[in-house]
Amino acid sequence: MDLTLKGKNAIVTGGSSNIGRSIVQTLADEGVNIAVFDIDEATAGEVIRQAKDAGATGELSVHRTDVTDPAQVEASVQAAIEKFGQVHVLINGVGWDETSPFVGQQADFHEKIVKINYMGPVNMMRAVVPHLVENGYGRVVSLGSDAGRAGEYHEAVYAGAKAGVIGLSKSLAKEVGRQNVTFNVVCPGLTIPEPDTAGKISMWSKEALEYWTPEVRKSAARRYALKRLGTPQDVANVVVFLASDRCNFVTGQVWSVSGGYTMM
Repeated sequence: MDLTLKGKNAIVTGGSSNIGRSIVQTLADEGVNIAVFDIDEATAGEVIRQAKDAGATGELSVHRTDVTDPAQVEASVQAAIEKFGQVHVLINGVGWDETSPFVGQQADFHEKIVKINYMGPVNMMRAVVPHLVENGYGRVVSLGSDAGRAGEYHEAVYAGAKAGVIGLSKSLAKEVGRQNVTFNVVCPGLTIPEPDTAGKISMWSKEALEYWTPEVRKSAARRYALKRLGTPQDVANVVVFLASDRCNFVTGQVWSVSGGYTMM
């Protein structure tokens, strides 16, 4: 199926690691011109080089950007607009969490989670959505989490931030739908990267990955209807589909890509 994305211009945040890496590679396979926004500029550059080695025909670049800093976001968005002329697609892929009981967590930990997982998408949308509205076209896809739909053990504040992304996206879908700008959210289940795709400063540290032994993964998979854990590519396939014109009558929706972990 032709996804009608060839020659389109996209911004992807968090493209250096795990799901974001697969999103960049899948968009590149479709011939999309991509600006990757990431604080890990070196690893994002490696992702770009790999995409080019795999035959990507689009123009690919990296912009070092901390999505929690509105000034950096605005500068990088303007640079992307100047480079491409028009941005068609925004993928909010940045995310971060550390699981632990809510009781005992400190305020600075909560603020970090909210700044990355909620204010990051807010900052990106504030910078990009006026441009999409002005041009009468846009596809915005944000990564949520099933934690934001159903709550999750030891992820209270993260779940709240991801629920915020869902509410934000639904509200903007209603607000600017008449300008042909769509907003959808993709909620992955547990998606563990391979060590060489985690990114050097990813939340998936070496220690975190060591915990997920084959036995632990097998145990976790029992909670999923499909009896396996998801892969980054599973998620990227849906994100890229929603970013295409094959989904031009879909907006304000939440898609769980979690093998039946939640069904709602």
